[in-house]
Amino acid sequence: MKPVVLEAPGRGQDLQVRVSAPVTGSGLPIVVLSHGFGSSLDGYGPLADFWAAHGFVVVQPTHLDSRTVGLAQDDPRTPRIWRHRVEDVKRVLDRLDLLEAAVPGLGGRLDRTRIAAAGHSFGGQTAGNLLGLRVLDPVSGEEADLSDARIKAGVLLATAGKGGADLTPFAAENFPFMNPSFANMTAPALVVAGDRDDSPLSVRGPEWLADPYFLSPGDKSLLTLFGAEHSLGGIAGYEVRETTDENPERVALVQRVTWAYLRHALGIEDDSWAAARKALSEGAAPSDSAALGRIESK
Repeated sequence: MKPVVLEAPGRGQDLQVRVSAPVTGSGLPIVVLSHGFGSSLDGYGPLADFWAAHGFVVVQPTHLDSRTVGLAQDDPRTPRIWRHRVEDVKRVLDRLDLLEAAVPGLGGRLDRTRIAAAGHSFGGQTAGNLLGLRVLDPVSGEEADLSDARIKAGVLLATAGKGGADLTPFAAENFPFMNPSFANMTAPALVVAGDRDDSPLSVRGPEWLADPYFLSPGDKSLLTLFGAEHSLGGIAGYEVRETTDENPERVALVQRVTWAYLRHALGIEDDSWAAARKALSEGAAPSDSAALGRIESK
């Protein structure tokens, strides 16, 4: 169902949301999926469709940086666009009753005790904020806690690492909010990173995208995808030009592993995640999955 429109006083325009849900089933867990810079509620079909087809309600807000919004660079909201994104997700959680009512047949089928946040690229930072990641606000100079206890776990896909000296001059100039601290990101999370994701935003190369795993405390797992670049094989859409490493098998692995992780982290069942970890652990017997990536946990 799209777009479902949520009133958003003070945002400058109302929030548009897409809801994907299974036709049958009850006690459905929820994933709020935050898009990367410039995308929209129409992105990430390979993930949203798979999760919804396998028992999750997937909610996708269109953030203000979307190309469909066309916010000007000199718009007064631009310096705090990262924070508007977090507020978008919180608004979704505040208005679950409205979203539930907007989708025919969905009433009474949501499990509000099992909510996760997922995001790709800039959306990964947004999801991270809800898990405890803090950003040094370039406007206020303060580091606010924007975590939300309703979010029980997260999936951070191709998400930026440390700021400061690790940023390229381009990133430091154009993305001053890219200054995360992971010290308080205590909620459980799966970090997904490509070992060929050589971001133009960092001087450190692909290892930068693993910072959310290595620099955060608590229960975390890292899925490293071999040969993957920023779109991780094509998760951003079925036919998107920004996919530089198109690989359906890699996308299928991301679908299966993230689904298994979410079911584990939200307390639904553990067998699928245990099987994924076994198949993709160090020293695993050679298999199609093992050739595509590796899982480590702490």
